[in-house]
Order: sequence, then structure tokens, then C-alpha cells
Amino acid sequence: MRKIFTPLTVLVALMFVYAPVMIANAPYESTMGLVQKIFYFHVPAWWAMFTGVLICGIGSAMHLFRRAPAADRLAAAAGELTVLFGAIGLVTGPLWGRKAWGVWWQWDARLTMALLLELIFVGYLLVRKYGGPGSDKLGAAMAVFGMANVPFVYVSVNIWRTVHPKTSVVPTLGPGMFGAFWYSVLSFMLLFTLLLTIRFHLEQQRAELDRLYLAEEE
Repeated sequence: MRKIFTPLTVLVALMFVYAPVMIANAPYESTMGLVQKIFYFHVPAWWAMFTGVLICGIGSAMHLFRRAPAADRLAAAAGELTVLFGAIGLVTGPLWGRKAWGVWWQWDARLTMALLLELIFVGYLLVRKYGGPGSDKLGAAMAVFGMANVPFVYVSVNIWRTVHPKTSVVPTLGPGMFGAFWYSVLSFMLLFTLLLTIRFHLEQQRAELDRLYLAEEE
């Protein structure tokens, strides 16, 4: 971890320093103008959240069926990042929606399912922390259930009538917007990777301390 931590931290910092310049130079959207630039933070945050959901869900499934402690620790780390990046998406979305739709929130399919997904993983963290004996297994089941909801959240805008833009928006972006968008996605995903690496290392250290503590008691 130490070998990649410093260069990855420097790279992420430099990318986020340059990101405002990249976004500022991107063209304005014809109807929403300046507020559309929230798009470059909102969508990448959701991508990072979905990545966290998948890692947490897969790690939890491995813990449930194979009793893999390392996978459980990775799931716990990813679960926290899922809530973090989900919160970013839920804050930036209404800021964008207020200008685009005239309201802060609409209880349509995409928004409601995204909020429920966030609440599932908030519940996952609460269960793991306060659930008592066996809470890791109950939390793991919640994470797998949350992961199963991701495809429905993603395709909801294509199935039901919703105010949220469809998933086909990204391929239609102009050259200037397209580059800024993928730069933002890469920045967020590298930040996610950095935080996940740190958080997983912390879980590993905690597990080792617990092992040493129990060995000392014996």
C-alpha cells in the first residue's frame, strides 16, 4: 500500500486541482447554462457510489457463502464509501434539479430508488456497528440486497416516465463536454480507489489489533 499511496494521492490531488479549469472551459448547455456544470460532479459521484455498491455486495456475498474475513473487511470499507458518494449525489442532484425542473425534489422512479439505495447502505453501516453478535452476516445480506437493486436504479429512467434524463445522455455529449465528463469520472474513480485502499488497510489493522488483544487475554 505504501508504494502506491503517495503517487496516487498526488495524482488525485492534481486532477482535482485541474478539474475546475477543465469544467469551466467546457461548453455551456443550450437550455440550462451554467448550472448544467453540476453534471460533472453529480454523475461521477453516482458512478463511484455504484462501484462501492458492487464491491460491498460481492465482498458481502463472499463472506456469507465462503466465510472470507478479508472480503467482509473490504465490503465494510466499500459500504462507507457508498454512503459518502451517494450523499454527494443526493446533494448535487437537487441543486441541479431546482434550476432544471423548478423544484428541489420529485418522487419519480429514479430519484426515489436512488434514495432507497442510499438508505439501505446507511442501514448496513448501522447494523454492522450496533447490531450485536451476528451483525456482520445480517449486514452482508443487506448489502447483497442493495446490490441487486442497482440494475433497477440504472434502467428506471428508460422504463418509467421520469423527469430525470435517460441513460442515453452521455453518448450525445459534444466534444468539449465529453472530455470534461470523462476527466471528472476518472478523477472521482481514482479518489474512490484511494479512499478504498486507505479504508481497507485500516480494517486490516483493526483486525490484527483484535487478534493480538484476544491472544493477550488467552
